[in-house]
Amino acid sequence: MKSSILKIDDQVAFVLHSIPWRETSQIIEVFTINYGKIPLIAKGSKRPRSPMRGLLQPFQPLRISWSGNNELRTLRNAEWIGGIPQLSGAYIYCGFYLNELLMRLLPRDDPHQLLFEKYYRTIQSLSYKDKIEPLLRSLELTLLKELGYSPLLTHDGESDTPIMPNKKYIFDLEKGLIECRSGSENRVQFFGKTLLDLSNNDFTDTTTLTESKLLMRILLNQCLGDKDLQSRRVLQELPLL
Repeated sequence: MKSSILKIDDQVAFVLHSIPWRETSQIIEVFTINYGKIPLIAKGSKRPRSPMRGLLQPFQPLRISWSGNNELRTLRNAEWIGGIPQLSGAYIYCGFYLNELLMRLLPRDDPHQLLFEKYYRTIQSLSYKDKIEPLLRSLELTLLKELGYSPLLTHDGESDTPIMPNKKYIFDLEKGLIECRSGSENRVQFFGKTLLDLSNNDFTDTTTLTESKLLMRILLNQCLGDKDLQSRRVLQELPLL
């Protein structure tokens, strides 16, 4: 007896990445609110008269439907939701950076509704040309928390005592953020205030903004391994990351 084909309707989603497939189609990776990151084949989407031609673009919210039980499912319908102006200038490179992060770190078919909502708001804020670095740091931290790679920012990972704003801390791969002691002079150090500000999503202090960038880089590199992000190299030349 054949199993029925799974059909999913009316899911809010963003296109993270696309590649051509044969002459008239493409394979897209989408980030959906209830199903996480999934691969879809958009058959005939490159044909001149296809209703999906020009629709499957990054940074635009879509309402999509798909079907299939295999790893690669079939996109059945896509509608533009609207409400987000097109990204431009440095902001579009920031969007590509976020998409590449999600492509590299998010497992497929693993729902992350909180992260999806954060991503949606971040893309909106980038389209309105809000301050870039607080937006990126905040989403990076949300991503790390969702994946279980963010250290505790409010307590010392070794002594479990509360983080003190005027003390300095280092990141230890096994213990997390621990207080600096003798012999730590050559390690990257962070003020406790930076860690507390980061936990409260407060980037008004310039030192917090500078140090949180360094901490996010360290934590993300632990996840990414030896292969750097292509979009990060572009942003370093702007420079934003």
